[in-house]
Amino acid sequence: MKTGQFNVVQKEINLPEVTRGCHIITKIILQSLPELKNFKFGTLNIFLQHTSASLTINENVCSDVRSDLENWMNSAIPEGPHWEHSAEGADDMPAHIKSSVMGVSLDIPINNGSLCLGRWQGIYLNEHRGYGGSRHVVLTIMGTMK
Repeated sequence: MKTGQFNVVQKEINLPEVTRGCHIITKIILQSLPELKNFKFGTLNIFLQHTSASLTINENVCSDVRSDLENWMNSAIPEGPHWEHSAEGADDMPAHIKSSVMGVSLDIPINNGSLCLGRWQGIYLNEHRGYGGSRHVVLTIMGTMK
């Protein structure tokens, strides 16, 4: 690649199965993108191909934040018999709502081969099902090469 040339890199990865809750996946994302170091400026889009999990950026050190976030979501959007859509269990519809509220896509700026995350920021996979299985993510880097 020529210096200053615009380029796009896209790949799909499978995230490991996790239990319900908020999980930091920053290292997995970075390990999956060795090409990142070749970009001077750009954007990383992370797109989760599921409707019962979500992505967000939040505190990357204190695990209390992750448990508090999970507890808040469960309180705000509880399981129960009041949901019509329950084909896959009591956590089915609440998981869809949590996914819609939190979102399934993130855009993170790139500067000089690194993600522009703040010191305390980490990328989260929020698993909203008791058993969601492996989650599939599309990673797209768009930007100018070094």
